[in-house]
Amino acid sequence: MQLEDIENWAKLGFMWIGFGTVVGLAAKAIMPGRDPGGSIATLLMGIGGTVIGCALLKFFYPNVEVSPISSLGFAVGTGGAFLILTFYKVLGGYWFTEGETAAYAPRRRARRRRTQEAIYEE
Repeated sequence: MQLEDIENWAKLGFMWIGFGTVVGLAAKAIMPGRDPGGSIATLLMGIGGTVIGCALLKFFYPNVEVSPISSLGFAVGTGGAFLILTFYKVLGGYWFTEGETAAYAPRRRARRRRTQEAIYEE
């Protein structure tokens, strides 16, 4: 490999990392409620959503030319990342739990806040 090939691969990698982060953040902004995962999960969800969204668009509309780094690619990528986030929440037990008695997952309680003030001695 020559130096130009390595530079092109590095540019492509950084472009996908940046685009995946933006797409993942857009999908998390659309989804209501608290979203699981941190920054790496958001990045991977955005990249995976872009691949899935562009692949589904190409499968159902073979005549449409789509580039992942475009406005159409952003739209279908956000839709794909939203789909991944929805499946992650469903399969992770965010909305439903397994079992005979529980039909829905119990609501998580908010953190308790201190109601008493600290007393400082002089």
